[in-house]
Amino acid sequence: AALMIKIPIFHLLFCLKIPAMKTIVASLLLTSTAAFTPATRSLAGIHHRSASSSTSLHMIPNREPPSNSFYPFPTENESTSNLLLNARSPKSNEEVTDGSADVRQLLGVKGASGTTDIWKIRLQLTKPVTWIPLVWGVMCGAAASGNYHWIWNPFDPNDRNVMLGLEDALKGFVGMILAGPFLTGYTQTINDWYDREIDAINEPYRPIPSGAISEGQVIFQIWFLLLGGLGIAYGLDVWAGHDFPTVLALSIFGSWVSYIYSAPPLKLKQNGWAGNYALGCSYISLPWWCGQAIFGELDRPVYFIL
Repeated sequence: AALMIKIPIFHLLFCLKIPAMKTIVASLLLTSTAAFTPATRSLAGIHHRSASSSTSLHMIPNREPPSNSFYPFPTENESTSNLLLNARSPKSNEEVTDGSADVRQLLGVKGASGTTDIWKIRLQLTKPVTWIPLVWGVMCGAAASGNYHWIWNPFDPNDRNVMLGLEDALKGFVGMILAGPFLTGYTQTINDWYDREIDAINEPYRPIPSGAISEGQVIFQIWFLLLGGLGIAYGLDVWAGHDFPTVLALSIFGSWVSYIYSAPPLKLKQNGWAGNYALGCSYISLPWWCGQAIFGELDRPVYFIL
């Protein structure tokens, strides 16, 4: 009946004029009738299920559950202590026994030794092991500028001005201090600060969640590294004679990227694409451009990419 309401009457009559369509319409009517007809219950099937219920899983508490059945709930005669999960506490920072524990502590990696020296803890927060790619990037940028002078170049007799080479070496060293201890240290410290609640669960031995350093000391370190890094950047611009403070602009941009990478609400580290861009920008592009800007001016395509 439901099917015939949906099909216009004149269409149905037209179809019945064709012998082949009579069979198709009859089949559709029988199918629709069977689909909307409630199925009859078989008493034999009910008796069969009731007979086999004694060997089925008992998921509803009974007064006396059969001994050969699975019963997931504690009974009145059972203690609930044997049902508790044996949860393991977070792994502690097990100190390595190969003699490198103190070095690991200074580098900020796992397996480090414990310490109460506040300066070692501050250094650990900056994770010196992560400075390497940024320091290397500054060196590559300096070489790419074409204006870096060796102290004594054995391959070029015209590039053996010792004083000019010493000045460039010192300038490059200050650029490495900017990219490594200050701005990378700022990045790592602020990252640990905003991950302190997660670290309290996963890595409770880290300096902040363990209480080895106070929150006030951490905040002071963040501001000191940030403002100190920006001051060094501006000093490098003055030293290089820039009309526009390129190194300072790069440092401000990198610090901002580091902040939104770790801090809510953006927290780019939670987004795969944006987080990867932030890491690539901070660890590869910016230190390279910084090193190149210290010894020359950046080309326009670099500004377009930035």
